[in-house]
Amino acid sequence: MTQAIQSTTSCDAEIEARPARERTPADRKLRVINLCAVVVPLIGLVAAMTLAWGRWFDWSHLIVLWAMATVTAGGITVGYHRLCTHRSFSAPAWVRYALAAAGSMAVQGAVFRWAGEHRRHHHHSDTEGDPHSPHKSADGSWGEGIFATARGFFHAHVGWLFRGRSRGLGKYIPDLKQDRALSAANRHFPLLVLAGLGIPAVLGGVITWSWMGVLLGFLWGGLVRILLVHHITWSVNSVCHLWGTRPFAVRDESRNNPLVAVLSLGEGWHNNHHAFPASARHGLRWWELDPSYVFIRLLGVVGLARDIRTPDRARVIAKRAASRHVPEPASPGVGG
Repeated sequence: MTQAIQSTTSCDAEIEARPARERTPADRKLRVINLCAVVVPLIGLVAAMTLAWGRWFDWSHLIVLWAMATVTAGGITVGYHRLCTHRSFSAPAWVRYALAAAGSMAVQGAVFRWAGEHRRHHHHSDTEGDPHSPHKSADGSWGEGIFATARGFFHAHVGWLFRGRSRGLGKYIPDLKQDRALSAANRHFPLLVLAGLGIPAVLGGVITWSWMGVLLGFLWGGLVRILLVHHITWSVNSVCHLWGTRPFAVRDESRNNPLVAVLSLGEGWHNNHHAFPASARHGLRWWELDPSYVFIRLLGVVGLARDIRTPDRARVIAKRAASRHVPEPASPGVGG
């Protein structure tokens, strides 16, 4: 049964007004440049796939690519994020393991580290303690101006991964360490990564009954799929803290971005998520597409998900109304 959320995180504290900063033409120009940096490579990949159609890419490879991307991205959004990190619903042990295993195949780190980093992100969102904020560096502001913002965007998107291993994540995940199913998935991470590369290779070979099919299955369903899922996930960290709408006034720069939401199975409704972090549903309005929540509800229908948490309508309306009286925060086009 759906339950109203009783928020226990700092993201659900009382709304704080933040001073607005003037937006400049340079800010708007940088937004376009950064957005192109995210979208254009994906367009290039689609073009390459189109040019290779019938020779190095066809329906069989597209099916393998789509299936593996859907399974592993769903493992991140439903498994790693909404189940393990935020406990927005509960599930039997084998379902918890299966979802964490699917997330592991996305090659974004073992489930404990991923959940620990994300809980730290919510605890320090867009402050110096945030591991991947485009607005604040580890030692303060990125600075002011177009180049500082570009540095912040790169850091939030991928640069933070190269700054060494985060310390002290254990304090964020004591509950996960007590879960035997998730502990097993965490230990099996290297094997699950290999499985995520081997499965599409086998599928490609079975579909085409050729060694070339094995190779192309590995490339499209393995490596290319990892590339796509990585950049889509990273865009939630970068794009969704820079561009989009803020229907709820929260203490950070999180934004709802429809494009990222479509690509990320609903994760792009990021301002909604930061307003109600324990909610299994991120798309709170009827038109906000959220396939991850639909999947969770389907699990509930067949008895594989329980205690599915969503905010009640009155609370959403009240929080949205309160947001209208809060000044717009700093422009996302300015570093700092």
